[in-house]
This record gives sequence, C-alpha cells and structure tokens, in this order.
Amino acid sequence: MGEPTLNLLGDAAPVSEEWPGPQPLIAKVEQEPYPVDALPDTIRAAVEEVRGFIKAPLPLVASSALGALSLACQAYIDIERAEKLSGPVGLFLLTVADSGERKSTCDGFFIQAIQDYQQAQAEAIKPEIASYKAEMDAWEAKRDGLSLAIKNASKSGKPTEETERKLSALQGEEPELPRTPRLILGDETSENLAWSLTHEWPSSGVMSSEAGAIFGSHGMGKDNIMRNLALLNTLWDGGTHSIGRRTSESYTVKGALLTMALQIQEATLQSFLERSGDLARGTGFLARFLVAWPESTQGTRFFIDPPESWPRLAAFHRRITEILNQPVPMEDNGALSPTLLTLSPEAKAAWVEYHDRIEEELRSGGKLQDVRDVASKSADNAARLAALLHMFERDFLFSALEHTRESISLASMESATRLAEWHLHEALRFFSELALPVELADTARLDRWLIEYCQRERVDSIGKNHVRRYGPGPLRNAKRLDAAISELADLDRVRLNKDGQKHVIELNPALLRG
Repeated sequence: MGEPTLNLLGDAAPVSEEWPGPQPLIAKVEQEPYPVDALPDTIRAAVEEVRGFIKAPLPLVASSALGALSLACQAYIDIERAEKLSGPVGLFLLTVADSGERKSTCDGFFIQAIQDYQQAQAEAIKPEIASYKAEMDAWEAKRDGLSLAIKNASKSGKPTEETERKLSALQGEEPELPRTPRLILGDETSENLAWSLTHEWPSSGVMSSEAGAIFGSHGMGKDNIMRNLALLNTLWDGGTHSIGRRTSESYTVKGALLTMALQIQEATLQSFLERSGDLARGTGFLARFLVAWPESTQGTRFFIDPPESWPRLAAFHRRITEILNQPVPMEDNGALSPTLLTLSPEAKAAWVEYHDRIEEELRSGGKLQDVRDVASKSADNAARLAALLHMFERDFLFSALEHTRESISLASMESATRLAEWHLHEALRFFSELALPVELADTARLDRWLIEYCQRERVDSIGKNHVRRYGPGPLRNAKRLDAAISELADLDRVRLNKDGQKHVIELNPALLRG
C-alpha cells in the first residue's frame, strides 16, 4: 500500500502559489472536545484505560461506561428536580458512527460486572425455579382434573357448581414464576421489550452496536411506529403504558425502567427519519437521547498487546458490583419503587441556571432554535447524570436512605451539566448538518474529516484514494466525493493536485493552524 499522505507540517516544501484565505462553510457547527475530566475519577480512569487499548473514539468509550452506570443504578434511585418534578435516572445514549468502531468491544469491557451479577443471580435462583416447576405441574394437574370433572358432570346431567367454584378458586392460586434479573438485552423489538420488563425483570438495558436492527425493525414500520415510540418515550419518562392485544393477554407496563446505549450508522438514522416523517422528533423520541457523533479512529488503531492487568477498570467494576448487590426495591406486583434523591440547594441553583440558559437559546433566532426538541430535554438529562455520578461516588447503603434524604452535591451537578451540554452541542452539530441538502452535508463532512485527519497525522495533504477507502462512509461514492472536493476547492479550502498517477488533496494551511 502506498503512502497516503505527503508534506509534513513545517516542511519547507514549496507550494505552487500562495493560498488565499479560506472561505467559511455555511451552517457548520464545530466539534468540541469531549469533557472527560467531568467524569468521576474512577470512571474517567477506566475510560482512559480501555480507550488506550482498543483505540475507539473517546465519546463512544465514555458512552459505554455511562450506559453501564445507568443500567446498574436506575432500579435504585429516582431524581427530584423540584417539588412534584421527579423521574427516573435511566439514560438513552445514541452514538452515530460507522460499523467497526468497536462499540460491542467497549460495551463488553464496561458491562462485565453486570453480566457477572446476572449470571450469579440466575445460578442462585435455580432451586426456586425447580420448586416453581414442581408446583406448576401440581397446579396444572388439579386444574385439568377439575376441568375434566366439570365436563363429565355436564355430560351426565350432574350439578357442577361446587366443582366450578373450586376451579375458580384454584385459578387465583396459580404459582408465580420467580423473577430472575435480566438486565442486559440485545436488539429487542418493542413488543419483546415490553413483555420482558413486565413479566421477567423491570429494569433492563438495550445495548446494541447495530441499532439499525431496532430503528429498522417491523415495529418501526409506518403502521406501528407511533405505538412503539410511545412505549419507549413512556419508559424514559417512567410512566405507565397499556399493551392491548386481541389474541393474547393484555397487560400494563408500570414501574419499569430502561437504559438504551445504541450505535447507529448515519445513513440508517437518516433513513429512519425519512420513514418516520415528523414522528421521531415530533414525539420527542430522539430528543430523549444523549447524542454523540465522534470522528472515526479507523485507520489509526495499530496493534498493541493488551495490558497484563486492568486496575482502573477493576475499580469501576467493584463499584458497579457494590451497587448491584443492594436489595432491589421491588413491590409485590413486580414494579420498582426507587429511592428519591433530591438536589442540595447549591446543586438546585446550578441546575436552574443551566435550565434557564438553555431555555433562553430556544427563542426565535437563538442558537438552539433548530434543536428545540433536544434542548428541552437537556436539563432533565443533566439531573439524571448528576444523580448517577453522585450515586457512583457516594458509598451509601439503601437501608440508610430509608431514614435520611440523600442530596446531590454541587460538584456532581456541575459535572453533569458539562456532559449534558456537550451532548446537546453534538445534537446541534448532527441535526444541523443532517438538515442540509446532500451536497452541502457532504462538503461539511469531508471538510471536518480532512482537517481532523491532517491535524492528527501532522500532514497537510492526503491521497484521494485514501479518502475513498477510509473517509466518511457516504463519500466512498466517487461521484459524491468528487462533488465535495470541487465545492471545497471553490471555497479555497482545498486543492486537488496530481502527483504522477496519484490525485492528492492539499489543505489550505490556515485551516490546520486554526
């Protein structure tokens, strides 16, 4: 494979002519660095340790950690933002990235303690499952015997009232299947998700590196999308949702909690938005997600041997295990009743300041007017993040919380608002570019990728074929890449030069100094 890049920054290699100043791209929102220092020390250290080995984008690694934290904590705590304004702490996380960014690997690192807990609980409950099966066999035998007795009595004209009474009483004695924690779900349909949360375990997480299987499923077709988006919205809200069925049992999802940590390809998400029309954003579904749209690290993840030990990740797992080993606050009907955390006066003031600062930008002409749906949920997500960070850092037991009210600290809220604001900026960046015509979106996408690549590799030019192989997915189409290069050249941001048989894209040096 030939060298993909040419002149090193600082080289004295001459250019054919002096560059004019680059013209700005219209509607481009610049990327901001992920605020990894806003994470608690133990989480930050684990994120950096994992990222150092797998070399995935930092926001993707951090989202895996936050997804695991949300799943571990959501059954135990709710958050009260103000009087009569409270709700769950579960997060919906959405990373927009191409396949191969190693999200599954990231998730695997951070959910290991949850998987171990789930497996241990399944082993511990096996004797109860065996007893249930024996009781169920006996119950079914009694039911079948009474049903047969009624049938035979009816044939011979004998009275059946007493037997019917016994059968009716027996129906209320049907053994209940012991609930076994089933926290980690995969690419579940909405129907399977609702059933699992109601009948199996009321706190779960959907972790998927191929969320196209969810967004593109039958349940997200035009006939079912409204109903299924309503279910997912209700689970984020912590509300009640009724499932009506014609051919089987109807039931109600109540007191159930959900975390979602998904990765989806940009083209798949765009297709979903086109198929759903205004529903995905109009119903507030996508507004509930903490969006990340990181630059790809593919092409730079050169092999290194794994470390002999993972002390920082082990510390993260220990704390997650401590949280999970607390008694689950579950009512007799299977609904959860988490402890309500409140904001300290200082944390409340910081949250109100963040809420109002966001609200001010929703006005006509404001910075956030085009993402009002997402921005309107940002303060809620900040409160959720604050509760999760607080719980992770505070070594309290829930038996103690029955007698004292735990208040979230100012430090947790300040960290949470930084994280929430970063995700809000990512949503603004993504949806602003998504709203552009294809040609302009391609131009902005290529411009961003070229600048990031050249700054990282300390080069000022790159082979066109290298961009086609490793650049943004949509621009691996030759016609779209050519159009984007032409547009950037017209704006004096790049030049397309020829080096022998190779075509080379040269960047305006002013872009690399900025």
